[in-house]
Amino acid sequence: MELVEVTIDSIRVSLVSHHRIVVLKDPDDRYLPIWIGPFEADAITIALQGGEVARPLTHDLMRNLISETGASAQHILVSELKDDIFFARIVLDVEGRHVEVDSRPSDAIALAVRLKCPIYVSDSVMDKASILPSSSMENVTADEVEKLSAFRDLIEDLDLSDLDPGEDLPKSEE
Repeated sequence: MELVEVTIDSIRVSLVSHHRIVVLKDPDDRYLPIWIGPFEADAITIALQGGEVARPLTHDLMRNLISETGASAQHILVSELKDDIFFARIVLDVEGRHVEVDSRPSDAIALAVRLKCPIYVSDSVMDKASILPSSSMENVTADEVEKLSAFRDLIEDLDLSDLDPGEDLPKSEE
């Protein structure tokens, strides 16, 4: 199985529902959007921003269990996509023994951020579900249109009527 290392590009929030999307990006600028829950999105965001919480969140507890038992996280892997559901594995070294633990991608990513370990996606998953942005709509394939259809409701529900067309939008920090 070929693995592609990815980074967390962003976490997107629907303004009209509780839906969140974590967007992973590979070195070839392919983007992999994965729908996640609001609590997992918050857990990833808190860790990415270096935020502190009064008591450990579930992912902090998992990090503490791994480190206190002498194990180390090698990486996490978004390994499969079956029936539009992503599957992930947390890959650990436990006293020299290779251990893989089944996980939801959102939990694995939240843990990876805390453990500062790499995130990989199998090449087959990237081939099936990633999006390669096109410079124009003429280059968008029917398959890409199908992949993007999940975002149609989100985009159609956005209310941008209060934006001033002459006002500059804030630039993202890189």
